[in-house]
Amino acid sequence: MARSTRPVVHYMATRPDGTVPPTDEYLARYARDHGETVTTVNLADHIGQVVDHPTPGQKWYTDRPFGYFHMYTRPGEILERIEEGWPIRLWIVEPLGETGNWGGHHYPYWLMSQQIRVVEETEAWRAFGHRGAQTLAALAQLPDLARQWAEEWAADPEGTHRTYKAWEKRVDRTRALTSWAYCRAQYSRREAGLQAANQLAGDTAAQAATDAGADPHAVALIQLRARCLVAGQLMFDRIRSDEYEQSIRGLLLGTGLDNPASVAV
Repeated sequence: MARSTRPVVHYMATRPDGTVPPTDEYLARYARDHGETVTTVNLADHIGQVVDHPTPGQKWYTDRPFGYFHMYTRPGEILERIEEGWPIRLWIVEPLGETGNWGGHHYPYWLMSQQIRVVEETEAWRAFGHRGAQTLAALAQLPDLARQWAEEWAADPEGTHRTYKAWEKRVDRTRALTSWAYCRAQYSRREAGLQAANQLAGDTAAQAATDAGADPHAVALIQLRARCLVAGQLMFDRIRSDEYEQSIRGLLLGTGLDNPASVAV
């Protein structure tokens, strides 16, 4: 019996107002600096409709700020080309007519076309990959968590410092964040999602911890904890059940940081 294949879904990200961002932000900034208008399309105005590109460029080169519709078949990579960053809106679209990309095996999850059908809006969390909903939930908790961590640090600076430094040493030695989580994200096509989550987690935690009065050294380690926590949530489904990978998961999720006695130096 032949195996059934799932239909390929094509995604496009837009700004929160529904407009498609430029395909090349550098060219867009250059055009604006020289008084030119960068034409775009608002997908929210065209749900269920076929849309022709208003200013198509050369196929399939980046010869203008917005020269084609750029879509993804792996939503976890969508955020790699969103210069404005999060938040976004996410859309399912159907490419029509001639399609292409920049070079086959180098960009297998990209597709360009100059005509699309806007099928529907979908959940924005999908831009982080399969674990996007859990990742956004963790990010939403970070302001409260970072303030709590800063308060714990202030209550026992020396003890908390020892605990965090021991944990940081293990994170560095195992490369839990820089190698393990990163490589798994590359393999599962959610590298851009991890990078965006990492940036959001660091910025959010730093702001909350600073507002809570933490000193710069404490802020840096609280940032690392936040980045690891979010990476652990994003890549949770890529963790195997063997003892070593479970220990990596524990490091990412901060096991032991709330109990100094449980963290080995």
